[in-house]
Amino acid sequence: MTTTSPAKKPGGARIAVQRFGTFLSGMIMPNIAAFIAWGFITMLFIPAGFFGANSPFGWHWAPVAEILGGGGDAATIGWPGAATALTANADGGTYQGYVGLVSVMITYLLPLLIANTGGRIVYGARGGVVATIAVMGVIVGTNIPMFLGAMIMGPLAAWITKQMDKLWDGKIRPGFEMLVNNFSAGILGMILAIVGFFAFGPVFLGISAVLGSIVAFLVQFNLLPVLSIIVEPAKVLFLNNAINHGVFTPLGIEQAADTGKSILFLIEANPGPGLGLLLAFTFFGVGAAKASAPGAIVIQFLGGIHEIYFPYALAKPMTILALIAGGASGVAVNMIFGGGLAFPAAPGSIIAVTVAAIGAGPANLLVVYLSVIVAAVVTFLVAGVILRASRKRDQEAEGDSFAAAIDQTAANKGKESSALGALRTRAAGTTGSGTTESADHDVDAALGGLGGGVAVKQLNTIVFACDAGMGSSAMGASVLRNKIKKAGIEGVTVTNQAIANLDGSADLVITQNQLTDRAKAQSPDSVHVSVDNFMNSPRYDEVVEMVRSQHEAK
Repeated sequence: MTTTSPAKKPGGARIAVQRFGTFLSGMIMPNIAAFIAWGFITMLFIPAGFFGANSPFGWHWAPVAEILGGGGDAATIGWPGAATALTANADGGTYQGYVGLVSVMITYLLPLLIANTGGRIVYGARGGVVATIAVMGVIVGTNIPMFLGAMIMGPLAAWITKQMDKLWDGKIRPGFEMLVNNFSAGILGMILAIVGFFAFGPVFLGISAVLGSIVAFLVQFNLLPVLSIIVEPAKVLFLNNAINHGVFTPLGIEQAADTGKSILFLIEANPGPGLGLLLAFTFFGVGAAKASAPGAIVIQFLGGIHEIYFPYALAKPMTILALIAGGASGVAVNMIFGGGLAFPAAPGSIIAVTVAAIGAGPANLLVVYLSVIVAAVVTFLVAGVILRASRKRDQEAEGDSFAAAIDQTAANKGKESSALGALRTRAAGTTGSGTTESADHDVDAALGGLGGGVAVKQLNTIVFACDAGMGSSAMGASVLRNKIKKAGIEGVTVTNQAIANLDGSADLVITQNQLTDRAKAQSPDSVHVSVDNFMNSPRYDEVVEMVRSQHEAK
């Protein structure tokens, strides 16, 4: 019989910042593919790109680069129907030049996607539509890419729409619902677009200018490495999203649009510090931390899941100083030699970093690799000294400290994850202390028991749900999908979603235990099962057996 762990009530400034960061990342992360697409197009077709007029490889693809990258003379090239705009030439004159994809995507597509996503988070599809209309006014009212405006105006417009609908909720005569809903959203969107143009646009322009000035100040006086004092401890405490997605990504996109790359994309995403810390534990750690560190390196460095090294830092808080030193060293290398990424590396895997760095040329890629190596070496050396100095004391105290650090990491994040769950399993197996007691929901009660009983509710649609609906839930869905396939069961759909997108249509919803209450509120009629981690929960076999029993009973 399994037990249900009481949910911890969140509170405090740290949790508030975490929630804010989660909200910001919820707007950015679902649209990362669009950022990557823009990054590839920029990398290939701008004048300094792979196929541009000033290609570092001499691979000029004329006139395609001038059409897609923008700026090509329409009268000379003669490609019919493509959008053009008045463009200034080197002599001070003007001509009709192709608009291309680069400027249009960064000015309109990316901010509008962010606005729509933010609006949907707040108030579904209706909120997303009004948010998109409102942010269009902000975009046209400014002359720079309006990511910050989209991240603020989009959710605000959706919230206003939600409050407006409350005014006549239940008061509309039957048959007039569509008329009222469409016209009210359209009129509100129009008003917010006008307000965004004249009022919010200049405000966001001023905020962006201030933030840009701060970054310029840090660059001018070589102070960017100082940011590691904030970023590295924030990562361990899961406060990095508010900084990374709220400031670095919008400013980095603007910088990359001007110069083809941005150092800001590497301040948080550099995998070097985490690699160095895990290597230090591999050579100088003790017990479970030492044994599990090599496996964690693969997940962190190649998979880009940085949270895997956070328990190691929490088990030995002094090693955060090593992370700061390594992070600052990596930033310094990029600052001195001009390294940067063409677009955000998400997740922070060396593979994603490589793809985002190569666009600015082979020399830039070498600088970025150097920054990763230097960050890893510095972190390794500093952490090695710290671990060696306390090795004897750590061996005497070794026991539950690493497991406690994993628990603390989950508490800091506000939820368990597949990476932490796998780490917990490896740690338990290494120490020989047994497995961690499952905090899964009482699946026997939820599904009717496995002693030959069949759940009353037919399970045809199974949804794994997490915060973003992209990472850990996708892995969990893949695991269960493979188990169902191997069992020879057909007609069962296994997908993954964000909790906010649950619509009540799922027969069974599987979440990590800290998120189950939220999932129940979002989809109250579904059967809910919570697990410690999405990768290796024993509940999966119970679910498969129940589904098999139902199909055999048909």
